[in-house]
Amino acid sequence: MMHLLKRHPIPIVAWFEDSLVLTYALPRERLRPLLPPGLELDGQREFGFLAVALVQTRRLRPAGFPAICGQDFFLSGYRVFARFTTRTGRRLRGLRILRSDTNHRWMACAGNRLTHYNYQLAKVRARKAFGQFEVEISTSDGCANLHVIARLAERGGLPSSSPFRNAREARLFAGPLPFTFDYEPETHSMILIEGVREQWRPELVNVDVLQNSFLEPFADANPVLASAFYVGEIPYRWKRGVREPLNVHECTGFAQLI
Repeated sequence: MMHLLKRHPIPIVAWFEDSLVLTYALPRERLRPLLPPGLELDGQREFGFLAVALVQTRRLRPAGFPAICGQDFFLSGYRVFARFTTRTGRRLRGLRILRSDTNHRWMACAGNRLTHYNYQLAKVRARKAFGQFEVEISTSDGCANLHVIARLAERGGLPSSSPFRNAREARLFAGPLPFTFDYEPETHSMILIEGVREQWRPELVNVDVLQNSFLEPFADANPVLASAFYVGEIPYRWKRGVREPLNVHECTGFAQLI
């Protein structure tokens, strides 16, 4: 019965003090096996996209609770852009979570009981000063160590390696997208979590990625940095999860881990 608790049963509100999203382009065939039944890879031309979201979160709490009850923590999340078609034919864009890391023990514990986000406890050093936002993450298994410096004071642009043709195209994969998709194998269903964002106007920034060990297993696919977007000081809200049963004939085999 534990799977019933992991359906994101409580609506949540939070304040995003800093949000930096790095989007990497990889061949579609390299990312497709990471999606569970019911999801299609979302991409452009021959590429699929994997995003690394780095968020300094403030006052996260159940909706309706006063801000003083909220928790402050840092979150890093690794996601694949995907699409889902409901039984009524509605096509949704969203993200499939591969892994999440946080510096808050309570968040790791509660998050793994109430979601499928796969939280791991990590050491995080995040600093914003002198026109830069620097994040350094050390994970216990070494599989998601990260060190990145975003140069916020500069006028940003697309990396020279980017397959995006312009900033407008890149924004389609800037995240967060309207939905997060969680597969529930116990009932062969998809759990849909809708996020509500306000004043979400991220800007392209130049970044130096000094380490990203999460991408090491993808080295054979030559992942390239496609974009980096930053936004700060915005409210965010997650609605209660909704279960959508999948068709019985859909395949249930997929690679849950890299």
